[in-house]
Amino acid sequence: MKSWDPHPAGEEDGMQRDELADFLRRRREAISPADVGIAAGPRRRTAGLRREEVALLAGISVDYVVRMEQGRSSQPSTQLLGALARTLRLSDDERDHLFHLAGHQPPPADGVARLARAGLIRMLDLLGDTPAMVMSDLGEILAQTRMSVLLGGDHTGFTGDRRYHAYRWFTEPEAWATHPPEQREHHARVLVADLRATAGRRSGDPTVQRLISRLQAASPDFARRWADHEVEVRRADRKTFVHPRVGSLLMDCETLVTPDLGQMLLVLTPADTESRERLDLLRVVGTETFTPTDR
Repeated sequence: MKSWDPHPAGEEDGMQRDELADFLRRRREAISPADVGIAAGPRRRTAGLRREEVALLAGISVDYVVRMEQGRSSQPSTQLLGALARTLRLSDDERDHLFHLAGHQPPPADGVARLARAGLIRMLDLLGDTPAMVMSDLGEILAQTRMSVLLGGDHTGFTGDRRYHAYRWFTEPEAWATHPPEQREHHARVLVADLRATAGRRSGDPTVQRLISRLQAASPDFARRWADHEVEVRRADRKTFVHPRVGSLLMDCETLVTPDLGQMLLVLTPADTESRERLDLLRVVGTETFTPTDR
């Protein structure tokens, strides 16, 4: 028995299946393996990426990728479309087109469901083995390099209020484990002060106001700090990461902010020789036995 509904010409779910299939095939064929960190190999005959590689990078099944490219898939979720947009390195316009073809409205320019900007994703690609991430102005991590995941865990899969680092920090003590006790006070203060700056810049934004209200209700510590009205935009910083396999790493954090201040690229580099050596070791040991502490 077939497990899919081909949806004839009416396209009642709003999908343009043939157009979507053609668009995905062409974008897949336009991406070189090197663009996403895959060695092409001497015997490679496929133009662009293989379907299996797209599935692996996007975190979906190969069968679903095949059905999408054949115009016979069910309607993909917005989360899946976001993963495909990142994998295929789509520009902002191409990403919006992908959403329209799949029968969804694209994420709003200033909404919490934003995807990492295409230019920032390409910068992540260029950074290679450097820990780096793209973060929204509300502290939602939108994309990470492999080394960022190895250093602090994968933070791109959270849902609801847990998407925001400040919310996890003030409601889940497990989130503190990646920072030494002597730095936690500073980190908490910076989180609140940076959120205060964002709230001022996005005055009247219901998304920001709802997040602040829920944090005040969930955490007396946050409510107390919020009442202090400290303001500090996140810029360069130096912080220590505590890793269960390689120990403490002192890292310098440099921040590149987009012109609209809506997203930022955070790049982490070792601040001393010992931290550099431990980062090199982390590249070798990988994710073995490492479970993110604030999932």
